[in-house]
Amino acid sequence: MQVRAELPDDAAAIRAVICEAFGQEGEADLVEALRAAGALTCSLVAIVDDAIVGHVAFSPVHVDATPAIGLAPVAVRVAHQRRGIGDALIREGLARLAAAGHELVIVLGHARYYPRFGFVPAHQRGISWEHPVDPASLMVLELRPGAARPGVVRYHPAFAAVS
Repeated sequence: MQVRAELPDDAAAIRAVICEAFGQEGEADLVEALRAAGALTCSLVAIVDDAIVGHVAFSPVHVDATPAIGLAPVAVRVAHQRRGIGDALIREGLARLAAAGHELVIVLGHARYYPRFGFVPAHQRGISWEHPVDPASLMVLELRPGAARPGVVRYHPAFAAVS
């Protein structure tokens, strides 16, 4: 498996992966809206046998005035799930974000999946989301220790446009 940055010709294959993984088009529409807005901070694909089988997107968010990065969505084709592809995409994305100087990553996701990457419940850092959510599912990862400041997470407007 190879992980690399998204290329312009990858858009259709990325859409197919996301639609298959989620069983709907909403998440694929989100990625396309973020791409059109120039708001994909990091977009990676996983390649197996010359085919795109996975994708992860990271986009700008804010915790009040503090800039951060949101992880969403991550998708892997059904036949390739549970093989470490999503894990590899997320780890590579986090490494690239850290190398680029980003300090804070937010994810709204499964409370038992994301701690393996170092995410902790956001409420432990005084961070909440602007919408009601299970507190265990909103998580934060400090790429620089001490980067988290209390506040309310606000995602890129593309999230509201496709929800």
